[in-house]
Amino acid sequence: MLEQKSIEYEKTVLIGVINQKQTAEKVDEYLDELEFLTYTAGGEVTKRFVQKVDVPNPKTYIGSGKMEEVRTYVKENEIGSVIFDDELTPAQQNNIEKLLKCKILDRTGLILDIFAQRAQTSYARTQVELAQYEYLLPRLTGLWTHLERQRGGIGMRGPGETEIETDRRIVRDRIALLKKKLTKIDRQMETQRSNRGALVRVALVGYTNVGKSTLMNVISKSEVFAENKLFATLDTTVRKVVLGNLPFLLSDTVGFIRKLPTQLVESFKSTLDEVREADLLLHVVDISHPNFEEHVDSVNAILEDIKSINKPTIMVFNKIDQYQPEQLDEDDLVTERTTAHFTLDEWKKTWFNKMGDAVLFISALNKENLDEFRKKVYQKVREIHVTRFPYNNFLYPENLDEYSQE
Repeated sequence: MLEQKSIEYEKTVLIGVINQKQTAEKVDEYLDELEFLTYTAGGEVTKRFVQKVDVPNPKTYIGSGKMEEVRTYVKENEIGSVIFDDELTPAQQNNIEKLLKCKILDRTGLILDIFAQRAQTSYARTQVELAQYEYLLPRLTGLWTHLERQRGGIGMRGPGETEIETDRRIVRDRIALLKKKLTKIDRQMETQRSNRGALVRVALVGYTNVGKSTLMNVISKSEVFAENKLFATLDTTVRKVVLGNLPFLLSDTVGFIRKLPTQLVESFKSTLDEVREADLLLHVVDISHPNFEEHVDSVNAILEDIKSINKPTIMVFNKIDQYQPEQLDEDDLVTERTTAHFTLDEWKKTWFNKMGDAVLFISALNKENLDEFRKKVYQKVREIHVTRFPYNNFLYPENLDEYSQE
């Protein structure tokens, strides 16, 4: 009998800073997310370091005292990678690498690494490769030891500069080639989209790991990869769905995240085109997450960037089966009651109430309230469809229930 090999996770350390933009609570929350990202990438977080700094150190991002503390811990515990929550400059990354003598990543580099692992299709791989090269270009100097020769001085003159310039030219040429390849694929995908005819298009959008793919599987009865990790889906999946006898196209898109690297937003432009060209958005939210309101804001910010914020939208609050309000001890006279203590019924009376009938509470995994979900989506799709094809009005009753009565 063969022994089952256990997965070996690389030992990592996380570093965050408290400043005017980020409170201690906020940094803790960002590091929680960074830890989940690290786990998704195959790392195990053994320690977190947090420092309060008004302005990041231009050389090493954190102060020398804290850096020495990190260096000692890294050396004593054989740490493989140190990951910073914010983007480092190429110079900072290079300096920290020399001090700590291990792999140094920032949030952007980590997300790019996960995307590289998750990219399945040729198109997704091309998008990720382009983003990686654009991130890599200004960081070339510290990546290979032969490039150290460019520093100058005795014994350091010669081909060093030629080598670094050659490397840069190779990377620039590769970027140009990938951009050309993506432009060609974008045109093909645009043609595919135009060939889909005038069917109503519905796009699932939301923060990463909120259950979009699970919901896609339930409603379209298809097998889309879904996993409890960040960025399980990179490629847009489009399925034809029929509710009653009303057909429409449903697309599952890449999840959004706070501090999403600009390289990725740009290289995943055509994935986001599915959102731009959608007639209806299903904004899926993990209501069991303690910071789901911030996730909503992050997604809305990206929707605003791609000029899709004003599209007809249904807010779908998923994972109601996992929602647990914080309990307040009756004897506790100090702690104030906050939204963290709200029940679902209390949440429904807040800003949710202002959205009228464009709000749903479901569990895609446990299939709770899915009938209500189907009815609501049917109504919204029908409204768009009969506006486009008024003569089809009699084909589709106003309520999905009427199909079951016939």
